Amino acid sequence: MEFLIDNPETEKKYKKILAAIPSMQNGITASGMEARGIKYEKNWGVSTVDLKQYASQFEKDHLLALKLWNKKWRETMILATLLDEPKKLTEEQMDFWVKTSENTDIIEQAVLNLFTESPFAFIKALEWCRGKKHLVKCASLLMMGRMALTSSQDIDEMFESFFDVLPPLAKDPKLYTLFFRSVCQLARRSHYMNEQCVSFAQTLLELEEENAIKLGNELITEITSEHFQSAIK
Repeated sequence: MEFLIDNPETEKKYKKILAAIPSMQNGITASGMEARGIKYEKNWGVSTVDLKQYASQFEKDHLLALKLWNKKWRETMILATLLDEPKKLTEEQMDFWVKTSENTDIIEQAVLNLFTESPFAFIKALEWCRGKKHLVKCASLLMMGRMALTSSQDIDEMFESFFDVLPPLAKDPKLYTLFFRSVCQLARRSHYMNEQCVSFAQTLLELEEENAIKLGNELITEITSEHFQSAIK
């Protein structure tokens, strides 16, 4: 992680945000998250819609984002993903944020709001596929799926690199839904990519693990279906 010298203007914005968050709190939302097993060090229950609206009044600020992340409130971490500057992200920061996230909700916000705009997006997604921690693997699949959906300027062949590192993740039942959805996003990019995903799904059938075989069968059924094919650009 990098260390930046603080400045009075950033500190002023930081304190303003910390003071504003409690006024937007929603105890029912926070309790509902906890009931579903989604826990945070501190959760005021502010909706993501309200947080995005609140963030819109600030300019992007890398130092502010770092300070907000380190506060470790649910709301400050989400705001950090909304206010950071993608071009100033480092690989070390991306690794640190993923490893210090408390659950997949925060990982998802980081990916959707920030990480996929980073110059290191492909590199980190491929690297995280080889990670040992569950949240790191989740980040890799979320990144792959999101980039497949939004990276229209990238050639399809770039995504073929994922087929070499995905099989171990297909063996993990905890990743089943995320794996399925992310590969479907790949298959939806183009007819060429769809064919490559079908071939990849067929390789999953050759693995011994029941979860991988089930994924392979369901992927083939889904991405070769008429309704799926008709939606490909």
